[in-house]
Amino acid sequence: MNVKPTLEKISPDFGSSILVKKHTEFLKQIKAFWHFHPEIELVYVNKGKGKRHIGNHLSYFNNSQLLLIGSNLPHNGFTDRLTTNGSETLVQFKPDFLGNEFFEVPEMKPISILFEKAKKGILFGVKTKQKLGPKIEKLSEKQGFKQVLVLLEILHTLSKSDDYTLLNADGYAFETQPQDSSKIDVIFKHINENFNQHISLDEISGLVSMTVPAFCRFFKKTTGRTFTKLVNEYRVVHATKLLSESQTSITDICFECGFNNFSHFNKLFKEFTGKSASKYRSEMMSLIQN
Repeated sequence: MNVKPTLEKISPDFGSSILVKKHTEFLKQIKAFWHFHPEIELVYVNKGKGKRHIGNHLSYFNNSQLLLIGSNLPHNGFTDRLTTNGSETLVQFKPDFLGNEFFEVPEMKPISILFEKAKKGILFGVKTKQKLGPKIEKLSEKQGFKQVLVLLEILHTLSKSDDYTLLNADGYAFETQPQDSSKIDVIFKHINENFNQHISLDEISGLVSMTVPAFCRFFKKTTGRTFTKLVNEYRVVHATKLLSESQTSITDICFECGFNNFSHFNKLFKEFTGKSASKYRSEMMSLIQN
């Protein structure tokens, strides 16, 4: 399984700005992969089991779930398997799919706030899930104007809900502007392929034909953090996955993720997840066993 976040290109059908996919059986050949995309993603699983890995959050679900994942928040596929009569519905759309200013009008303010919260990953509770699940599943049967209207109704209901949990309260999102996307694609592709080794500022700034100071300003403005901080967070997220899914020692995981100092790894891991690597692993193991 590819455990490095990959930029996924999403293409709705011709004449549509929304992509709706409904799976009624889990196909073994479709492997979950660690990815991000500028589109917001609404996920409803009805009668399925699987694991949530969104940013630095990892948990398991049994039977059903309703998630809203914001722009560029790295995540894995969710369904390990669907039970009898189970289904998984994915709805993907760009934050500005109705134009740059549509969600800035007063009536749309709650949805605009919802999109901001979604950058941390939102898990909705049973009440909201039961109310909206059937409507989300029927989105695949709608087309054109009607599909847009139903999606807006769903988003409006979600924006009014107080029945939710933020999965990455102190998490992160890769944020970029459309005009910057080609540079960001190059930068993230390089991080994807090389985060487990040292990446110098000279090397990364040279890839996008910028001086180091110009690159640092651009990167901080685009992502809200320094390049070093983001690469370290990237490494920690990779470590959370290895800690929960392998028996590799914590020391080996530290070096495999690109850290060359164990105490530095421990310090950053605790800063990022709120707990030590050993505590994180033991909690994940008990979660799996339960």
